[in-house]
Amino acid sequence: MAMANNKTKCFTCNEEKITYPCRGCSKEFCLMDLTKHQQILNDELNYITNEYNEFKQRINEQKQNPQNHLLINQIDQWERNSIGTIQQKAEECRKIAMGYLPTYFNNIEHKFNDLSGQIKQIHQENEFNEINLSYLRHELIEITQELNNPPKISIKENSQSFINEISIIISKKSKLNKWKQNAITVAGGNKHGQKLNQLYYPEGIFIDKNKNIFIVDYSNDRIVKWKYNAKQGKIIAGGNKQGNRMNQLNGPTDMIVDQQNHSIIIADCGNRRVIRWLNEKQQILIQNIHCWGLAIDKNGFLYVSDREKHEVRRWKMGEYNNEGIIVAGGNRQGDQLHQLSYPTSIFVDEDESVYVSDYHNHRVMKWKKDAKEGRIVAGGNGQGENLNQLSSPHGVIVDDLGQIYVADCWNDRVIRWCEGKAEGEIIVGGNGLGYQSNQLNRPRGLSFDDEKNLYVADFSNHRIEKFEIIL
Repeated sequence: MAMANNKTKCFTCNEEKITYPCRGCSKEFCLMDLTKHQQILNDELNYITNEYNEFKQRINEQKQNPQNHLLINQIDQWERNSIGTIQQKAEECRKIAMGYLPTYFNNIEHKFNDLSGQIKQIHQENEFNEINLSYLRHELIEITQELNNPPKISIKENSQSFINEISIIISKKSKLNKWKQNAITVAGGNKHGQKLNQLYYPEGIFIDKNKNIFIVDYSNDRIVKWKYNAKQGKIIAGGNKQGNRMNQLNGPTDMIVDQQNHSIIIADCGNRRVIRWLNEKQQILIQNIHCWGLAIDKNGFLYVSDREKHEVRRWKMGEYNNEGIIVAGGNRQGDQLHQLSYPTSIFVDEDESVYVSDYHNHRVMKWKKDAKEGRIVAGGNGQGENLNQLSSPHGVIVDDLGQIYVADCWNDRVIRWCEGKAEGEIIVGGNGLGYQSNQLNRPRGLSFDDEKNLYVADFSNHRIEKFEIIL
């Protein structure tokens, strides 16, 4: 009787043997070479551990002697190169720097202690691979760079003076935010349906100052409001079956919540109208428009994306008896810089620049005020899942630092793009289509609350996910 041949080539000795896989490098090793491979990994872990210990010693040395820090040395050098008249200024700057550095070192030490704890856990469990080592090496490089180059404080010289006067500049811009990767479901999540604890393909969302969640419940033809920590929502617009009567909606896609006037402006897409709901009373603002996304600027102008005409138009609030003004697209469907193809969500910043999710072009466009063409600020490299690509983008919002957040719908992720960068960064999702807390299923609307927690309309999972910010 022939014996089954289950032997494969060992990666190291290249001989046909019974082999065992390494989960880190995905290579196959015979038992002898697997033991050697594990020893190599152990040696590398010990080497990284020694590097961490050396880094700890550097932290302690600099913490005990902050006057030897590069920042203080720069101030001292300036003082020596100047004359006695600037000694008082130097002392003032030195006090600011010395007041800042303890917090700075504590922050680095906190990060280091967290990483040291992870190394101890790896030693104790003795379960690790190349992925773990690569992560530890990368984190060590990052905190080393942070120790050598403080990100929030620097020296600024004023060359206009008869001497190079200096001052301490502590950056007000924080580093890029990060969010916990496992979300909390804060609305829906009870399969699709029309009950008050259910959603049916949620689109746009808005979070008010009290963390109440306003949701465009697309296939239920309604707008619902979920109070903070509520188990079910309350219908505040529509919900009277699908239809074109004044008290009905038909596939709404977006909304603007006016908290002062307690009114809601709704993109009633299926009825081709933009309608305002105010205390159970309705008013049609704009008709005969294939509306999808809505936005409002600091001056109260209303912006509407039209998927049929491949354009975005602007109306002055209260003056809707005209065709509005084209502010993006309007040059037929296309992929040129002056064209759009099925625009969805829009966002308007403080400079009245319009950001447009250009759905079929798989890009986000920025049209400055009165511009004749837009600029690609995210995607634009064809449909795909690489970090320089998008796949049918929807929700788009821009933060105070000009960072662009995009619901990369068909990639099941939310990606952050800094204008001018060649590629974006996945901030949540991107773990395949699914229903787990770290997964999304065709995300659409995005919103932040006052604490910068991120909310995502998880369209095909019929739920709203909250990703908490990491402080």
